Amino acid sequence: MEFEFWHQRWEAGQIGFHMEEVNPFLKRYFAELKLSKGDKVLVPLCGKSVDLVWLWQQGLEVCGVELSPLAVRQFQQEQDLPLVAQPQGAFEFWHLPQESGQETVGLGILCGDFFQLTAEQCREVKAVYDRAALVALPLEMRVQYVAHLQQILPAGTKILLVTMDYDQSLMQGPPFAVSKAEVHHLFSQAYRIEQLAEVNSQRKGHPIKEEVFVIELA
Repeated sequence: MEFEFWHQRWEAGQIGFHMEEVNPFLKRYFAELKLSKGDKVLVPLCGKSVDLVWLWQQGLEVCGVELSPLAVRQFQQEQDLPLVAQPQGAFEFWHLPQESGQETVGLGILCGDFFQLTAEQCREVKAVYDRAALVALPLEMRVQYVAHLQQILPAGTKILLVTMDYDQSLMQGPPFAVSKAEVHHLFSQAYRIEQLAEVNSQRKGHPIKEEVFVIELA
C-alpha cells in the first residue's frame, strides 16, 4: 500500500474510519494502561481523531503520528487549537505552543512516515493507543509495523489495541481483518497479551467482531 493511497483518500474525503465521538473502548479500558498525569502516549496513524484531545484532557502528553498534512490541518481547524509547526527529524511537528517553564507541549502530531519514527523520539513513551493503525495496513506492512514498534518503544510500554475481524472475502480493506491469532503471532515477543473485550457488530451489512487487547512489551 503506497503513501499516495492515503493522500488520495484524504483528498477525496474517503475517511469512513474517522469517528466523530471518542472511541468507547478507549474510555472503557483506558485505566488498563495504568498511566499517571504527564505520561506520554503515542497514537500511530491518528488521522484527525478526537481521541487525541480526550487523552490530552486526562492530563497526558499526547503525540500522534499521521502521514497526511491535510488530516493534521483538519484536526487543527475542527478542534480550534493554536498548533504551531516546526521540523523534527524526518517530520513536521504540529504542537501546542510551549509556555515558559512548561516541560512538555501537551498535545502534538508528527506529520510524516511512521516508519521514520526513532527510538529517541519515543524514549519517554509510556503507552500506545492503536485503534486505526494496525487495521489500516495490509499483512506485510502489519508485520513491519509491529517490528518497528518493538524497535523504538521502551521495554514495559503498554499498548491498548483495538482490532476487527471479519470475512475478508466479503469486504475489501482497509480497515483489514486482524484475527486474535494474528495479534498473538505479531506480538509473540511481548511480555504479556491480554484480551479485554470481544464485541459482535456489523459493518456495511456484514458481521464483524471487534476485539480489544492490552499488550505489554518485553
